[in-house]
Amino acid sequence: MRTCEEPRPPNGQSPIALAAGQSEYGFAEKVVEGMFIVVNSITIKIHSKAFHASFELWQLQGYSVNPNWQQSDLRLTRITDPQRGEVLTFKELTWQTLRIEADATDNGDQDPVTTPLRLITNQGRIQISLKRRTKDCNVVASKLMFLLDDLLWVLTDSQLKAMMKYAESLSEAMEKSAQQRKSLAPESVQVNEFGICAQQSWAQPFGGSPSPSSIGQYFDKHDMKESSYHLLISRLDLHICDDSHAREAGALKHGMLGGAIQLTFRRMAFDYYPFHRAGDACKHWVRYSEAMETRGQWAQKLVSEFQSKLEKL
Repeated sequence: MRTCEEPRPPNGQSPIALAAGQSEYGFAEKVVEGMFIVVNSITIKIHSKAFHASFELWQLQGYSVNPNWQQSDLRLTRITDPQRGEVLTFKELTWQTLRIEADATDNGDQDPVTTPLRLITNQGRIQISLKRRTKDCNVVASKLMFLLDDLLWVLTDSQLKAMMKYAESLSEAMEKSAQQRKSLAPESVQVNEFGICAQQSWAQPFGGSPSPSSIGQYFDKHDMKESSYHLLISRLDLHICDDSHAREAGALKHGMLGGAIQLTFRRMAFDYYPFHRAGDACKHWVRYSEAMETRGQWAQKLVSEFQSKLEKL
């Protein structure tokens, strides 16, 4: 993989559907989704203007799951609502070992001497939820959860500085990509708003047999209101060591030793909602709490003030 100076256009329709000669979500999509994939090892190499990185995975497995993230009958791994014209699918990826390594390129803006950045993790998994339109298989919203267990990471100060430079080199490309996603977001928002209004108009108590109202309620229970990305680490032990003395001639001879710091985080979580608009409700967020109500009122006040100033101009 190689980072792009300018973001590529959206992929468009599903290649699976096009290869099968269909334009809607149908049999070909269901067959591919039902596959159980096992890969012994996989290596992904990423090249950028300032650095190159590699991701190595061992014993990778990918399979469909039900909304409770359990393997079950494949018919229970998707929720199709014909009234909305949308379908929800749920996937899970697991692996035994993940190794990440990054180093500066020769023509980059990094220091002449850099320390490669390395991270090795044990078991982990990724939970993926997709909401697509049945008429063209385009993704309307997605939810990705990256789950890790105990993680031990030893970093030197030079590696920490290099990691910040790597992130800085990617910031421009990420910003351009974010602007492209936001420019396409209104269409997804309109679809979501239509789905919410339609569901409210059908809402009826559950019956003994499947009906549009029961399907709509079940769909709404597991629906993704907007795209989001999540990282959850059960326990992270981070050791940061000073290795500057190793690069200075005679430092050890004169007894100059570096320091170290250890940080321990438990149940550390990051949640990112790239399409969330200022002033919109946050009750559908994963870790919503009453404290966000105050923040929501404050944000709504700022949005109202901005809109009033804009109207005057």
